[in-house]
Amino acid sequence: MTTPGEGPDHQRAADEEPRTEGRFAALFGSTPRGARLARRVAVRHLAEWGHPAGSDLSCTVALLVAELAGNAVRHGRVPGRDFRLRLTLDGRRVRVEVSDASSVHPPTDVPTPADDDVSGRGLVLVDVLADRWGVEPRGPVGKTVWAEVAAQCPPLGSMQPPST
Repeated sequence: MTTPGEGPDHQRAADEEPRTEGRFAALFGSTPRGARLARRVAVRHLAEWGHPAGSDLSCTVALLVAELAGNAVRHGRVPGRDFRLRLTLDGRRVRVEVSDASSVHPPTDVPTPADDDVSGRGLVLVDVLADRWGVEPRGPVGKTVWAEVAAQCPPLGSMQPPST
């Protein structure tokens, strides 16, 4: 997956040894555009950290950010409040955190949607893609939904859906 704005500088990161540490945090507007921008920025930072766009890790993190940011916009939006994306690479794993101002927590026991449901698959994806994930209260208001993946995650094609 390639995002607009990627060029030779971002490809160069693929030829370098991956960084073992990195931190990034920013606020994004609680709009669909803000969620798309958060995903693109996450891919760009992973490329700067030596995990180029199109790599298994970059694609996995992009999907996690897209789902968590999309949920923050759809379900956690409080008028006038942005959501925060935080990425941390600590050598062994990447942690994605999306914080919003709503205190309503998503279910951590993810129900499997019916075949004819038109929505409700976002947390199923998070549950399959992340090594672990959860929700924490965020003071003074809101919550943080986080997900972690190994920095050397398995190829996306080898992941199995949850058994039903």
